[in-house]
Amino acid sequence: MRALVISGGGSKGAFAGGVAQYLLENKNRYSLFLGTSTGSLLIPHLALGNIDKIKSIYTNVTMDKVFDVNPFIVKKNDGMDTVSINHFNVILQFLRGRRTFGESHRLRKYIATSFTESEFDSLKASKKDVVVTVTNLSRNEVEYKSIKDFSYSEFCDWIWISCNYIPFMSITNKKGCDYGDGGFTSLVPIHEAIIRGATEIDVVILEIEKNNKVRVIGKNPFSLMVNLFGTLLDQVEKHDVIIGKLTANTKNVKLNLYYTPTKLTNNALIFNKRNMKRWWNQGYKYAKNKSQNISEIKEL
Repeated sequence: MRALVISGGGSKGAFAGGVAQYLLENKNRYSLFLGTSTGSLLIPHLALGNIDKIKSIYTNVTMDKVFDVNPFIVKKNDGMDTVSINHFNVILQFLRGRRTFGESHRLRKYIATSFTESEFDSLKASKKDVVVTVTNLSRNEVEYKSIKDFSYSEFCDWIWISCNYIPFMSITNKKGCDYGDGGFTSLVPIHEAIIRGATEIDVVILEIEKNNKVRVIGKNPFSLMVNLFGTLLDQVEKHDVIIGKLTANTKNVKLNLYYTPTKLTNNALIFNKRNMKRWWNQGYKYAKNKSQNISEIKEL
């Protein structure tokens, strides 16, 4: 059984969309789709084969479509997007007694608008399985939610929860437990794909394979927190890939890893339409070039 796994990565998910587009257009057939965070937004549409639709949806996401309370202010500084704290919104959250700096309920509405109930029914009736990753914060553990086990509204909730990068986005309580972004516990769910029976897995990892550059650390507590969370998620990603490779070797599973060839952004919570369209095209070209190089090596 062949699986497609897409890691978390916020706006960098546009790159993963381009990679997946090339793979699907070149006759790759998947029975299992696993996604974390931004990957969970992509996989239902990819499983349906709705490439043009998800490309249009994804590359037109803006901050306003994600946040109803945006904790960030994005400014241009020498042509670069820089992020600072939105003091008014953050203070407002504290005064309301909320536990997060921002709220992302608009993203939940955008998911329901983009992924219709009829599409859900069609996908659920198919032989394909679509699984999203969430973090149960109350129990300090990862959970995997299959489309086969939930109603339309419930599954849209899990997709949304998988994307909620706490404490900058909404925290959600279900059945007495608090949930957030799946990336906190399983950023690259290779191991889960193998457990579910995958024998060959295409894995899109939204980070460069080796980072030799020194990171510029934030100059205020808020941006420093973004940097800190990024560092922690980098470690989760490395752990997931190592465990995935070890399990794959043990189970004789073939892994095809697609990293980003360059650093796309220092803050994946900035949704810039122009950048995301460019990253989608870069992902497509990268997957095409990598596939051609593999073919040439096999011929030799």
